[in-house]
This record gives sequence, C-alpha cells and structure tokens, in this order.
Amino acid sequence: MYDTATLINELQTHGMRLVDPRAGQQSRRGGAGPSDHKAVTIADRTVMIPVHTAPSFDSPFLAEQPDSAGTSRLLRDGAEVAHIRFPERARFYELSTADGIPYSHIAALHSKDVLATTVLQTCIRYESRKKTCQFCSIGQSLAAGRTIAHKTPEQLAEVAKAAVVLDGVQHMILTTGTPAGKDRGAKVLCDSARAIKAVVDLPLQGQCEPPEDDAWHQRMFGAGIDALGMHLEAVTPEVRQRIMPGKASVPLEKYFSSFEAAVKVFGRGQVSTYILAGLGDTPEAILEMSEKLCRMGVYPFVVPFVPISGTPLESHPAPSAKFMASILRPLGQMIAEAGILSSDMKAGCGRCGACSALSTYEKLKVPARASA
Repeated sequence: MYDTATLINELQTHGMRLVDPRAGQQSRRGGAGPSDHKAVTIADRTVMIPVHTAPSFDSPFLAEQPDSAGTSRLLRDGAEVAHIRFPERARFYELSTADGIPYSHIAALHSKDVLATTVLQTCIRYESRKKTCQFCSIGQSLAAGRTIAHKTPEQLAEVAKAAVVLDGVQHMILTTGTPAGKDRGAKVLCDSARAIKAVVDLPLQGQCEPPEDDAWHQRMFGAGIDALGMHLEAVTPEVRQRIMPGKASVPLEKYFSSFEAAVKVFGRGQVSTYILAGLGDTPEAILEMSEKLCRMGVYPFVVPFVPISGTPLESHPAPSAKFMASILRPLGQMIAEAGILSSDMKAGCGRCGACSALSTYEKLKVPARASA
C-alpha cells in the first residue's frame, strides 16, 4: 500500500480517471488556481487532482462509482490502493446576487473549506501571446461565461459571508490578473478585503505581482489582508523568459526586495510564493531558490505543473512523481527547519496545500519541538 505523501504525489502528476464524473463537488475548467481539477479527500487530506488534462485521460488511477456513503475505491491498474471521498458541492453555489449573478461566478470552493476568487479576470499579460504566461487560462472561464470580469467589493463580501455560514469556509484567497497600474493589483485587493472584513471575520490571502511601491504591503495589511502571495512560478531567468515573457520583465531582484519588505509587514511564514515544478527548472535550481526563500521567511509552495487544455502548454508533459519527490522530500525538511510551517499560515494556498503533496512531506520532517 502507498503512504499518503507518495499517493498524493502520484495522483497529482498522473491525474485520475472517473467512472462517475458527477461525483461530489463539481470539477473546474479554466480560470486561475487548480484548473481542470477535482477535490478528493484521502485519509484526512483534501487535495486537488487533475481530471480533465491529457495525462489524466491515460492515468493508471481510476475512481470507482461512490457507494451510498459517498466513498469510492481508488484503483491503480485494477488493484485497490485506497478509499477516497469527494467533498459535496458547495451550498452557496445555489444562490445568486440581487442582480442575478450566480455566486459561483464570483468565487469558487477549493479543497473542502477554502474560498477563492480572481477579482480581476483580465490581465495585461494575457492580452498578448507574446507576453502571456504560457500556462495561464485566466481568460477561459470568462470567455465561457462561467465568471465575470470584475467582482465588486460588495459582491465578494456577500458571497464570502454566505460561504462561511452555509459551508464553513475557513479562509479565502483573493488573486487577480495584473492591471496596468503600478500597484500591480494591490489596490483592488485592498478594496475587496475591506468590504469582506466589514461583514465576516475570515482570514484572507492576497495575491499579486510585486507592487512598484513597497508601501502597498502596509496598505494591504491595513485593509485586512492577513497573508500575501507573490508568485515566481519559475526560478531561473531562461525558463522565466521562455514560459512567461511578460511577467519576466519584472526582475527577480524586484521580487526579492518586495519579499523582504512584505515579511517585515506580514511576518515570517505569512508571505509565500508559488513555484511550478516541471516547466524546465531543475530540482537543484528549485531547491536552491527555496533555501534562499526559507531563510527570508518566505514559504516556497512548490506544486507540480499541470498542463491545462486550451493553453500554449496543453501538450507539455506533467512532471513525474519521482521528479516531484526529489524536490518535495528535502523541501519539507527545509521548511520545517526554517519554522515556517504551512499549518501556521493564516490563509492562502500554502495553508490549503491541496495542489501539492508538500505539506504531507513537511509533516514527515517536523522536529519534535515544532510539533509540540
């Protein structure tokens, strides 16, 4: 039998086939975050598993029809490896705003208790194929009519309150496409956070590119944002330029100066970055970057790259489970030794942990003093 870390790692790289694609919480196509995934609970962990990607169509893993209790057998090459459950569809999805916009068009349930939204579903990078991040599908759900271009602060507050009351949501992620202004989206995050915190006590993570002026970190914190994500995605100049030519115009030096300023405001372990493994960076390069980030107090959330249909990288292979384990196992120890555990994060992707097996590896390496 598999240990949990290995099973999650293999599922997130291979994906999973479904006998009943309607089981539990609906899957997601397009948009930001874990697109083309479905939430699955394995033991006590709820994770996002690819189900609509090219690798998943040929996956050795198959989830059988759920039984009357909602439990499915998970098979690998026909042999049972685990029992899994699918979180139920969010109750707040049944509601609409007074002007008729479905709540599901404003925010989405990730994992089993995380609310996420892309405040601006447009981006200056996405508008040109010469500038766009090659992995990004932010425009797909908008084009398909599954979301709206700009979620107002009032809409976000209304949906956030409902998600807490009806579905027990524990924290919320506010990400955004990058607008043209020098704040890089920080202003719209501030406006959104103030409105949400005025109606519900919900920990918030904001996500944006590094603002040109570091004063925005204090403004975001003051508006009610509890944790901040500024996402590198790739760690070496060559891969950054090839995979995300527009975003690569913001140099790594700017990211690091912004990380340093943000940690002073939000605290160690409350600032994070997203790194996509499998785009061309070597394990050694990712671990070297992660070590530098950990020393600064920035949580390096390393996730396997998932090729999303309709993007320029839809045929790019997903990384192997072995490749991911070579990063996540030492990274889990590195994070534990730095004292910036995902479980201590107030809100965000690292705290959720559903898109990577990292937090499971992290727990394997937590020193006794840190787990007491």
